This record gives sequence, C-alpha cells and structure tokens, in this order.
Amino acid sequence: MNPLRILYVVLGFIFFGLGAVGVFIPVLPTTPFMLLAAFFFSKGSGRFSRWFTSTKIYKDYAESFLRHRSMTRNRKIKILALATAMLTLSFFIVPLIHVKIFLVLVAVVMYYYFARHIKTITNEEWEIIKAEEEALKAAAAAEEKVTLRETAHEVLELHEKVFEEAIEEATEQPSERTATDPV
Repeated sequence: MNPLRILYVVLGFIFFGLGAVGVFIPVLPTTPFMLLAAFFFSKGSGRFSRWFTSTKIYKDYAESFLRHRSMTRNRKIKILALATAMLTLSFFIVPLIHVKIFLVLVAVVMYYYFARHIKTITNEEWEIIKAEEEALKAAAAAEEKVTLRETAHEVLELHEKVFEEAIEEATEQPSERTATDPV
C-alpha cells in the first residue's frame, strides 16, 4: 500500500472518530465528519470503505447524502455553520500549531467537499428523494413479510400434516395393530 493511501485511511479513521464523538456530543457535527470519512476511506482502501459503509453510524448519518450526493441549501448551511463554529472554537482553544494547521485543513477540505461533491437541491427534490427511499424500505419490508408469511404457512401445513397422521395412527383399528405396536 502506498503512503498516500495509508494517509487516506488514517484520515478516514480520524474523521470517523470525530463523527462518532459527534453522535454523543450534540455541538460536534456528525454528518460532515462522516462525509469526510467516506471520502478518505473510498480513496484509501476498498476494504475499509466497505467496512465503513456497513456501519450503523454511516447508515444513520451519511448514507442518503452519499447515495444521492445532494443536500438542501439549508442543510448545508446548518452543517457547515456548526462545523465551522466547532473548528473555530477548537482552533482558539488549542495552543499547538500542528493541531491548528490540521483544523484549518479540515475546514478547507470540508468546504471543498461540500461545494464540489454535494449537489444543492430544493426542499421539494429532497422530499421526493425521501419519499422514494421510504417507498423502497416499505417494499422491502412488505417482501420480507410475504416471505415470513409464506414460511409460517408452510410450517403450519407441516404441523397440520403431522397432526393428521398422528390422529390417523391413533384411530387405527385394533386389528390393524401388531403385537409390537404400543397401545
């Protein structure tokens, strides 16, 4: 693995960690860090990218954005404002120059990613996307219910058949039974 890809994977884990912390600390934005983590994992390693996209935190905070590569203007502004505020606060609190440089780089990459890789859509377009996703989820759930219903029906038929055979066996004529059959 070349050094640049290693750097991408390391940055992916850093942003994933920051995003995970953001789940528990409301003032730290989760979505921008998840988007950055997705970007770096996809550049760094297919294996880490597949792992990341299978995590619950990714599915909850970034999947729909990345699937459609779009957000409403309001959503972008809110996310960027909160992320910028947190990065700015960190910039002034932390005395280490290396950390300050890193925070500035995070901000630059974040703004670049939002500007170049996430399409701005209207609220109506977003509602259509969400409705389509809900319809797909409902269809998948309905298909799963049908499968479960069919399986339950097959099990009931099997139980009914076994029960009928047991009744048939129990009601056999005594003359049909042999001496070895239990009574």
